[in-house]
Amino acid sequence: MVIVGGGFGGLRAARSLRRAPVKITLIDRRNFHLFQPLLYQVATGALSPANIASPLRGVVRKQKNCRVLLGDVTDIDAERRQVQCNGRAIDYDVLIVATGVSHSYFGHDEWAKHAPGLKSIEDATAMRKKILLAFENAEKSTNDAERSAWLTFVIVGGGPTGIELAGALSEVSRHTLKQDFRSIDSAQAKIIVIDAADRPLSAFSEKLVERAGRSLDRLDITVLTGAKVVQVDEKGVQYESGGQVTELPSRSVLWAAGVRATPIADRIAKATGAPVDNAGRIIVEKNMSVPNHPSVFVIGDLAHATDSNGKPFPGVAPVAMQQGVYVARLIADNNLSVPVEPFRYRDRGSMAVIGRYSAIA
Repeated sequence: MVIVGGGFGGLRAARSLRRAPVKITLIDRRNFHLFQPLLYQVATGALSPANIASPLRGVVRKQKNCRVLLGDVTDIDAERRQVQCNGRAIDYDVLIVATGVSHSYFGHDEWAKHAPGLKSIEDATAMRKKILLAFENAEKSTNDAERSAWLTFVIVGGGPTGIELAGALSEVSRHTLKQDFRSIDSAQAKIIVIDAADRPLSAFSEKLVERAGRSLDRLDITVLTGAKVVQVDEKGVQYESGGQVTELPSRSVLWAAGVRATPIADRIAKATGAPVDNAGRIIVEKNMSVPNHPSVFVIGDLAHATDSNGKPFPGVAPVAMQQGVYVARLIADNNLSVPVEPFRYRDRGSMAVIGRYSAIA
């Protein structure tokens, strides 16, 4: 069998099959497993990339039925049961695709060069460079307006990633760098979160959001809700709220909003005829298989799966890991083409960290 993607879902599926009579080929374009929830700490300098990256071969070293291949799967042939990886065909009996998603700019990919996202180690280090250079450029600037623009950090997206990033950035500016500059006071940096929803952290209850709001206030973080970004360029951000467009000068825009499927989803859809949702994710059956292809599974963020009430599962690591375990059991029990209990997510809670001393859970 072949597993594409060494993230939370793919790696958990592989580990769950360590005693099963199967041969596993785990393919990933990176040779390490990335703990994505802490990317924001790499982006703000609190952690180094090595702290959140574990070599895949090290994780499965003792698992004799699993090999790791470094490569990029570029195509899938569902009829021949093959994947194309680095110009070679790799056969499979069962295929699990767990490549996750990338950030979406809602049809404005040109915004990416002005507002980096946060999905990979490379993204995190690029964002860290952008953040630190903003303070450096402000320090050497002699123009008050330009200096203000460098020290105005705008984070687009008020979900957990955006809020956690804002909290960590506040700590950096108000504590970590406080004594490092002479021409500027880093603590005077403005941190603004823009979100199109009517409240940030919409996955949490109103009571918890209120608590989070008080923590954000203590960190001098401004949250603009009901604000839709309509333009991002070298000058800053323009957003629409209440029918009025407002320009926010900033040379330090960061992106934490929206997701879209990785390119492999399009190949799966073409090869199998599988439907996709508005974000390009594969709409799967209740057992996480691709419709009419019981030996092809899509799990994790790349899958559009719903619970018994028709509500999509959240795009978080525990969902991907539980789906990995579920599909592994189907494979180990050879239950690929017989009716089985649908996947059910057991929600054990979620948390958002806001700075060093505050969180909601």
